[in-house]
Amino acid sequence: MTGNQPTTSTRHTPGTQPMGRTCPFSPPEGYRTLREEDPITPVTFPDGAKGWVVSRYADVRTVLADPRFGANRRRVRPGDAPDAPLAPPPPGMFIMMDGPEHTRFRRLLTGQFTVRRMQKLAPAVEQIVADQLEAMAGAEGPVDLLQAFALPIPSLVICELLGVPYEDRAEFQENSSMVLRLEASRDEVMQAQSAMNEYIHQLAVAKRAHPTDDILSGLVQSEQLTDEELAGVGSLLLLAGHETTANMIALGTMCLLENPEQLAALRSDPALMDGAVEELLRYLTIIQYGLRRVALEDVELDGHRIEAGATVLASLSSGNRDATQFPDSPDALDIHRPYRTHLAFGHGVHQCIGQQLARVEMKAALSALFDRFPTLRLAVPADQVPMRDDMLIYGVHELPVTW
Repeated sequence: MTGNQPTTSTRHTPGTQPMGRTCPFSPPEGYRTLREEDPITPVTFPDGAKGWVVSRYADVRTVLADPRFGANRRRVRPGDAPDAPLAPPPPGMFIMMDGPEHTRFRRLLTGQFTVRRMQKLAPAVEQIVADQLEAMAGAEGPVDLLQAFALPIPSLVICELLGVPYEDRAEFQENSSMVLRLEASRDEVMQAQSAMNEYIHQLAVAKRAHPTDDILSGLVQSEQLTDEELAGVGSLLLLAGHETTANMIALGTMCLLENPEQLAALRSDPALMDGAVEELLRYLTIIQYGLRRVALEDVELDGHRIEAGATVLASLSSGNRDATQFPDSPDALDIHRPYRTHLAFGHGVHQCIGQQLARVEMKAALSALFDRFPTLRLAVPADQVPMRDDMLIYGVHELPVTW
């Protein structure tokens, strides 16, 4: 299956590289060449800006952990020179903040996503999974697993956690999809983001008057965030809380169905599920193209001088296929693989705050799905499944299955 690599957007990988996918479960083959021959690569991005791509596991970790590389990469105007000033991040968009400002937001949220709290949430997640499977079982003919199962689970969970009415899901899912679309114009993205922020703002106003037991009410009552910051944080959590996990569940299901020996091993020993989830996270790594950082000063990286203002793209998917970190066929799915720290959730102070929740949801969803439908299979050939090559979060646009 060949992915279509857009060449006009300024929101994705360098246009100087042949980065189309040749396998639906693997990063573009060009990254292997980069890792082996030129792992810190100077490139020209589609908007004309000069920068670098790092493709080795160790270098990706270095870039993401080094405070000399900033998370804010917004130019004041599109196409500004690398030494032009950066625009301040939008209010509440803490994934684009550095230093004390990032710490302020992170500290407010960390207690909401502890391992203990996510584990306590597991029974509720399992009930949501069971309800979706029951509805699927009553359907006739092939169903789209993404819409019937993979998307409702994290959507219901994050709505419950945040205190967002699930019946409003069509609106926020449409807007979040636009924000992540590679070919969306800057105006389309800003309009969709503004609509999400306004929705969360109105919800926060209501919770200020009538608080409930949810994260958004807790943030409102803390009185440490402005209304604009509340809206930004809430819309970010809402977007990230359902888009990423939904696509991991759907793509992970497809991947296991296309690797029947791995699925058979998992079915014969359910205790392998924890390791299988980590291996799927490593193997699939759905953050397309990587995480962008900007050098805040001149940085020497393994003999390369990265000039202040240069954009650096840290490829998570390439790092997760690096044989120096993942020996024994890193390009193969192996649910028996001994655990090694992967990059699916990023690294450093910006590592995904919801990673424990994603693990709980994936484990519950995949365990119950294959238990309920032991004859589950794709309803179309794998090369006819529409892939999300056009989105910042990779996955499937739909996944027709039957049993």
